[in-house]
Amino acid sequence: NGLHALDGTIELLEYLAKNKNKKLIVLSNTSAPSEKCLEKLPKFGFERSHFVGAVTSGEEASKYILRTFGSGDGQRSKALMLTWDAEIEDNPRLTALPKAFVEKCGNIDIASTVEEADFLLVHGSEVWYRGDNADGEGEATSLGSFIETGSMTEVLEPLLQQCLSRNIPCVCANPDLIVQTPSGGKAYMPGNIAQRYQDMGGTVHWFGKPQAEHFLACLQSLDMPADRVCHVGDSLHHDIAGAVSAAIPSIFVASTGIHLSDFTSAKFGELPRKEELDDLIEKEGGNVPTHVIPAFRLASSQAN
Repeated sequence: NGLHALDGTIELLEYLAKNKNKKLIVLSNTSAPSEKCLEKLPKFGFERSHFVGAVTSGEEASKYILRTFGSGDGQRSKALMLTWDAEIEDNPRLTALPKAFVEKCGNIDIASTVEEADFLLVHGSEVWYRGDNADGEGEATSLGSFIETGSMTEVLEPLLQQCLSRNIPCVCANPDLIVQTPSGGKAYMPGNIAQRYQDMGGTVHWFGKPQAEHFLACLQSLDMPADRVCHVGDSLHHDIAGAVSAAIPSIFVASTGIHLSDFTSAKFGELPRKEELDDLIEKEGGNVPTHVIPAFRLASSQAN
C-alpha cells in the first residue's frame, strides 16, 4: 500500500522462491525506472534476490520518450511534466525524483510553460514540475486537491485545455486510476488525468498494465511461455484485463486491495459472495480471472 507489505505477502513470496524454486518478477504501474522499483523492495521487507527483475510503466515510457523525443542531436525536446511532490517527506508515491526519470529520456528538458512544451508527460498527480531554479532546487505548482478528491477544476482542467489547444501528445507513465492509501483511503492517480485528456480529444500514449505488451515483456524476462506463468493482482481493470489480453493465467486478489470497498459481503481478507464478484467483473469489462483468492498469503496449514 505504499508503506508496508500486506499481511502474509512476504512469507508467501519467500516460500515460493525458496521452497518451490519459482521465478518471480514485478510488473508495476509505478512511473519509476525498473531498477528503482527493485531497490525499494527491501524497504517493504522483500528479498531483492528473490526476483528476476521488474517491468515498470515508467521504464517503458522512458524508452518510448527516448526513441520519439529524446534521440535527436539537434534541438532538445521539452516535456510539460506532471509528477509527484518531492517536498513531501517520505512521500510513498515518490520512488525516484522527477529529474532522475527525465535523465533516462535522452535529450529532454522541462517546459515551464505550455507554449514551449513538445509533449505532456503524466508521470504523477500531485504537482506540475517546472524544472530547477538557479540554486538547483526543483520548482513546482500544486495540482490542487486532485490527489485526494479527483477534482480537476482547480488546475488540471484549464491546463489540459491549453495543451489540447496546441494539440501536443501525452505520454502516460503511470496508468493507475485509484490506489489504496496506507490509512485505508484512496488516492487519485495519473491515469485519470491521461484519460481525461483523451476524452477531451487529446492523443495519449499509454504504458503499463493493462497493455498486453508489458505482460509479454515479463514473459521475455522470465524466458517462459504464457501457460507456465500466472499473474497476481488486485485490479480487474489493470491486472486481470491485461493478463487476459496477453493470454496469461491470472489470480485476482479480491479483498485486500482496491476493490474491497466494492464488496458489501466481504471483510478484509475474506472472499465476497459469488453474485457480487460476478457483478463487479461484468462492470469492469467482463475479464474473468482464472482464480480468485481473498488474500495473497500462505494457507494456514503451510504457514504452520
